[in-house]
Amino acid sequence: MGSNLKGFDARNVEPMDDFEPIPAGKYVAAITDSAMKPTKAGDGSFLELTLQITDGEYKGRLLWDRLNLDNPSKLAVKIARSQLASICKAVGIMTPNDSQELHDLPLQVSVGLKKRQDTGEMTNEIGGFAKRPEPQVAPQAASDTPPWRR
Repeated sequence: MGSNLKGFDARNVEPMDDFEPIPAGKYVAAITDSAMKPTKAGDGSFLELTLQITDGEYKGRLLWDRLNLDNPSKLAVKIARSQLASICKAVGIMTPNDSQELHDLPLQVSVGLKKRQDTGEMTNEIGGFAKRPEPQVAPQAASDTPPWRR
């Protein structure tokens, strides 16, 4: 038994983007969503971050990362806290009270590729966070006219 789709016209709707992973590299992005979620084992929780690329060829593409802030593994927590510190420094908010304070602020993400263990498909993985590089300004052309005569 189907569902009623009367009134839907695919000619008026943009199709979904391709979900192939983006090439490894550095991208300017912003955190657009965050939520604490329980681990599968129920023995902790992680902060799930949704990031959106804001510039360049892949503008609009989404990336996800998980910070294991509450985990039985002390190493996992240490890594997550280090990642969170990198994010905070990158966006200039050193003592956030809520993850929403980190939203919509530009930062640079280092994106890599890794093979998923469950499907063998390639997927993106965020390898690091840094302050967004300053936009490059084109140098002014040199002029033979002295500044006081321009």
